[in-house]
Amino acid sequence: MIELGKYNTLEVRRKTSVGLFLSDREGNELLLPNKYIPEGIEIGEEIKVFVYKDSEDRIIGTTLTPKVFLHQFAYMKVEMISQHGAFLDWGLEKQLFVPFREQARKMEEGKWYIIYMYRDEESDRLVASSKINGYLDNDELTVKVGDQVDILICESTDLGINVIINNIHKGLIYHNELFAKVNIGDIRKGYIKNIREDNKIDVQLQKQGYGNVEPSAQIILEKLKANGGFLELTDASAPEDIAKQLEMSKKTFKKAIGSLYKNHLINIEQTGIRWIMTE
Repeated sequence: MIELGKYNTLEVRRKTSVGLFLSDREGNELLLPNKYIPEGIEIGEEIKVFVYKDSEDRIIGTTLTPKVFLHQFAYMKVEMISQHGAFLDWGLEKQLFVPFREQARKMEEGKWYIIYMYRDEESDRLVASSKINGYLDNDELTVKVGDQVDILICESTDLGINVIINNIHKGLIYHNELFAKVNIGDIRKGYIKNIREDNKIDVQLQKQGYGNVEPSAQIILEKLKANGGFLELTDASAPEDIAKQLEMSKKTFKKAIGSLYKNHLINIEQTGIRWIMTE
């Protein structure tokens, strides 16, 4: 079965003047236009292509990489507004359509929005929506406390930064627990800190407790090496200064330098920490 909005591995069946016709195991075919044909591909070989519909509503394949796949969220720029809706740049020749009814607020040309791509049942086309809350599900959770997850940074609120977890769930990073600079649309690794009774999820960018000491210690070592072996930071430094230089909390910093000191990798001086260089 050929699936729109996804990569499909298909067999090269025949060559024509306009391109290659590819087929799945059931005999369903689509065209791979000449401009996307990799050099040396032969009849009978398999090729991995992304499948979508062209401007004439025909199912075609491409070897280009789209910026979003079916049932995923992404941060995209509006290239054009028409009388029917907005069109997004998603890395392919045909732009991705957002109907007016699927716009959380009226989109503007040149601006960026978090969107979700789905297959419209009526038109059988790939379209997008900026009404993202309707496509997030926190009723049945697929994560647990401590899990490492992929997160997409969304909007800032009074409490913190809303994020999308694993393209499924909605989560929150509290402002007072955010020690790294993030921007809307950033894709980061995060960790599930807490799941509340109402299934709201609290997220952190760093592991909790001693599980975060080793990577944090490595960050400090790399920073020391890049700064001539010395950092003007101590356990008495202001949390803001530590966050600015190392993107970590003061608590994590103190645990990390404690570990580095015990392993004879740094000296703790009155004005900062110094790397003990070994041969």
